[in-house]
Amino acid sequence: RKASDEELQQRISDAKQRLGSKLLILGHFYQRDEIIKHADFVGDSFQLAKNATERPDADHIVFCGVHFMAEVADIMPKPHQISILPDLAAGCSMADMANLAKVERCWRELAEVLDVENEVTPVTYINSAADLKAFCGEHGGIVCTSSNAGTIAKWAFERRPKVLFFPDQHLGRWTGHNMGFAMDEMVVWDPDLE
Repeated sequence: RKASDEELQQRISDAKQRLGSKLLILGHFYQRDEIIKHADFVGDSFQLAKNATERPDADHIVFCGVHFMAEVADIMPKPHQISILPDLAAGCSMADMANLAKVERCWRELAEVLDVENEVTPVTYINSAADLKAFCGEHGGIVCTSSNAGTIAKWAFERRPKVLFFPDQHLGRWTGHNMGFAMDEMVVWDPDLE
């Protein structure tokens, strides 16, 4: 913690040289230049998740991003690979908008008025925790990105008549709007209302 920026940069360079192909550093676009310069791949979360699989010889994947990104990098590669998030406090306000307890509660409340397993397809935005992605998989749903949300919504509506989209209500409503749904047809569930 007492090292200067120059000392830290040198330590990173030395470690990268020493570990060689056993180390893969992924850097999200939003990182500072002094971090990005060490990255083997730079991109958005989806691209970096794919990049995590491109170096099967790497034992360590350092993901310079936020929690949900490192979780995906931990799921995608080979079992022997270890994903490391350098800053455990690195969070994403979008991903923090939904958690498993709230989504499960929403699902239970929907089940009081619908046959959720046959009528609702859950869709989560990639900026969400791994347990929410797993929830979607367990209930016949899927994960989307901002660029494929329309395609995914079309797929979801071909399966079931309703979609539960989270955590980004704005992307969900924009996607619905582009599909021709009126705003009053897209209900927003508020976990703070009883």
